[in-house]
Amino acid sequence: MGLVPRSPHQAGRRFPAGGKRGRGAKGSGRPPPGRQRQPCPPPDGRSEPAPDAHPHLSPEALGYFRRALSALKEVPETGEERELMVHNVLKEVEAQALALATNRAGSEMLQELLGFSPLKPLCRVWAALRPNLRFVACHRCGVHVLQSALLQLPRLLGNPAEEEEEEEDGKDGPLETLEELGLGLAAEVCDDFLFYCGDTHGSFVVRTLLQVLGGTLLESERARHRGSQLPEAQRAPSRECKATDFEVPETFLNCLQNLSSCFLKDIAVFITDKISSFCLQVALQILHRKLPQLCAHLCNAVMGYLSSRNSSADGSPLLLFLRDQTSSRLLEQVLLVSEPPRLQSLFEDHFQGQLQTLAAHPIANFPLQRFLDAITTPELLSPVFEELSPALEAVLAQGHSGVVIALVGACHRVGIHQAQVLQLLLEAFHCAEPSSRQVACVPLFATLMTYEVYYGLAEEEGAVPAEHQVEMATARDLGEVTVLGSLLLQHLLHFSSPVIILRSLGALTGPQLLTLAQSPAGSHVLDAVLTSPSVTRKQRRRVLKTLKGQYVALACSRHGSRVLDAIWSGAALGARKEIAAELGARNQELIRDPFGHHVARNVALTTFLKRREAWEQQQGAVAKRRRALNSILED
Repeated sequence: MGLVPRSPHQAGRRFPAGGKRGRGAKGSGRPPPGRQRQPCPPPDGRSEPAPDAHPHLSPEALGYFRRALSALKEVPETGEERELMVHNVLKEVEAQALALATNRAGSEMLQELLGFSPLKPLCRVWAALRPNLRFVACHRCGVHVLQSALLQLPRLLGNPAEEEEEEEDGKDGPLETLEELGLGLAAEVCDDFLFYCGDTHGSFVVRTLLQVLGGTLLESERARHRGSQLPEAQRAPSRECKATDFEVPETFLNCLQNLSSCFLKDIAVFITDKISSFCLQVALQILHRKLPQLCAHLCNAVMGYLSSRNSSADGSPLLLFLRDQTSSRLLEQVLLVSEPPRLQSLFEDHFQGQLQTLAAHPIANFPLQRFLDAITTPELLSPVFEELSPALEAVLAQGHSGVVIALVGACHRVGIHQAQVLQLLLEAFHCAEPSSRQVACVPLFATLMTYEVYYGLAEEEGAVPAEHQVEMATARDLGEVTVLGSLLLQHLLHFSSPVIILRSLGALTGPQLLTLAQSPAGSHVLDAVLTSPSVTRKQRRRVLKTLKGQYVALACSRHGSRVLDAIWSGAALGARKEIAAELGARNQELIRDPFGHHVARNVALTTFLKRREAWEQQQGAVAKRRRALNSILED
């Protein structure tokens, strides 16, 4: 695929923000979710009862549970009254568990009830649903109840107070423990693994089960569960998977190993089927943390299968799968969990010579971003940078800004090629020459616009670029800060020498810097100024002094107030006096503002206005403690 050559005097352009990825993101090359699946009959001739054979929830019962849930919310969180109410309500739930789980409103209430259920009532409800596991797991409402039950394990597993209770008998004999119920669910899923992983709803149960067995909850999966019944537009896509670990019995890790080995039996299905592939992606994340050898074994199986397919016309067969909507997502996860030696061999065997083509592809550019995110060694970054950097402006122009951000992030992380990539960025945004234009780089990077587009200039092709006009720059409001532009600036501020970026930030007017601080994305740029080890205290003061006179506007902004809190935390006593004096002049306005009154409390503004000496002693003591803590941390 041809790329537009770089020209220093090329017509001005606005770089598409790009990087939007997820369910049917515009320009992502991915279709929206919602694959239509035909019902899959149970194997071995087993028949599932027809939906009409299952009990339905009466309006009276629904009203009872709604009133009971409202009453529970009004009772104090601790005390015998609440404990008794919970046991009584869940006793009623046990008798109608299936009807509640498969009713939309009933399912939502049951999920809330399970959230504060003690151990034994939860086990009874779980046991009541178990005979109809397949029906509940593949039901659009029932699946969320099973997920909620599984997500109670971190709270209840190994709870000494619960385990010391006497054994309680259920209707059909001794009540199974929570560990036994979890292992029983895993055994049933394992017996029909391919079916559950391939079912639109059942796959959610498998993914949650993998997390619980591994003692690791992924934030992206929890967010997907919380938003699973919301309209698509209200769901927030999650790019990074933060994890929360908790203790699990050894039997769970053994079961995780057995369950994960099921992927190997039908690896082709898990690579090519969209729904099933999600389960393997979650498994790789969990195994990477808890069973790294098994994770490497699964990665070998995936790469072995992909590499054995017919070669593409332009080289490695892997390139075909990098352009595929389903397998490319799996490959992203494989890249993120791969160790440096594997990444090096992947580059040498498959990626080398193809990086610019991958960066230009509407789908393949995403796994390339994850490949860049995973680079941690200079030996790998150097050849990658040499091959990819000449096409930097062309990649930006195609709307694949995420590739450039990932490359800059790799330079920040590994610590090489920082000056070169900054120079290439200045050239791509047409602010390298004449050198007076470099002072405008922050607004250009933040908005992902070239110099001509940002300032509305019409330059003839081949004409000598005009010098930067300070009056024009100060008269213009700061443009809308993009998320990717903010990420770019954050990386650059963590470079070993961010002088050009700091000089550009210092050239912004007070209103322009205020706009940056009040922006949801731009506020994180100022966070980087405050936290980057490459920014000296003197450079930091030089940038932040422009905000003098803007503190009240900052305090009364959702994102600006957070920035002001961060500035306050690192400020010396003299700077704190200046901030407090400016805020104190408009104390009543701050107190009435929903964000400003929190700032006023944090600054102890009332004490400052009424008892200045006591305020200074208090702030001096805080500064002394902070200096002592910093000296300990430095040692």
